[in-house]
Amino acid sequence: MTQPGPLFGRPPSVPPPPPPLRVEPPLSAPPRRDNDATMYLPRISDDTMVITQPVISDTAPNDATMVITPIRDRPPAEAPESSEPPGPPEPPARAKGRRRRRPGNPFTVHGTVRGIGEVMITFGLVLLLFSAYEIWGKAAIVDDHQQDLDSQLAQEWGDPTVEPEPGATPTAGPVDAGAPPPGWSIARLYIPRLEKHWVVVEGVAPKNIEYAPGHYPKSAKPGQIGNFAVAGHRSPAIFWDLDKMINGDAIVVETKSRFYIYHVTQKKIVNPTALEVVAPVPGKIGATPTEAMLTITTCDPKWDNYHRLIIHAVLDRSQPRSDGLPAEIQG
Repeated sequence: MTQPGPLFGRPPSVPPPPPPLRVEPPLSAPPRRDNDATMYLPRISDDTMVITQPVISDTAPNDATMVITPIRDRPPAEAPESSEPPGPPEPPARAKGRRRRRPGNPFTVHGTVRGIGEVMITFGLVLLLFSAYEIWGKAAIVDDHQQDLDSQLAQEWGDPTVEPEPGATPTAGPVDAGAPPPGWSIARLYIPRLEKHWVVVEGVAPKNIEYAPGHYPKSAKPGQIGNFAVAGHRSPAIFWDLDKMINGDAIVVETKSRFYIYHVTQKKIVNPTALEVVAPVPGKIGATPTEAMLTITTCDPKWDNYHRLIIHAVLDRSQPRSDGLPAEIQG
């Protein structure tokens, strides 16, 4: 039977069949014998190490099979040793824009300035404590001694002495008989403008005027013709505000029998060597006095003594103690 031909042209060609597959028999291991060891090498990668481990077969007691197992994470290989000596270690990397701080040195400029500052602070505290003592501590001590001197004066005076005749004028003789020893209480001194009063002692030595104003021994006594001169410290407890005095201010001196009222006539500042201010006639050494005067001397300025503040006053009147306090010191 013939197959029909194509409608147009030559008949299509048929491709040849593929060649038959060649099947090869599997490789078989050689026959095993006693005391025969065969190495089975598994496939390993380049990043593994191989360690052999003997495995004893249960079937063949005398046959040992070495199984090679891979171990991962092999440590990097060590660099070969160099014959050149090692160089200095590289400094640790630092962040840009940041400077490493060096440990503080007590002898640097900052340490010196800090030390000077601490010394100045300590000195300031000491000065503050000293000032507080001079203002409050020493004032309290002076007040205590003034109370003791006032009690001593009251016991010394006792009852008032016989009063001089009314209208008597000051004389050149002593008002109170007797010469008190140095440091002894002799009178009370009142300054109404300063709202203060003190007990005046005899003598102007440092130990005499430590807690009270002192009377110049060779000057006149209160109410006597001449110059009743008194010295005192420029401390807050005594003559601290003496510079506030003005002309016309009253100064009252109380003795055993009378009150003597003086009025300020002059205030000035002189050198410490100006001894003429306590002369019988202030400013005129050797002149004969004709009126009763009062002079107060103290240091100037405050907290120093390179000048002297001087207050001059003249006696205006006097009155007996039995008449009570003068109007100038009545509160």
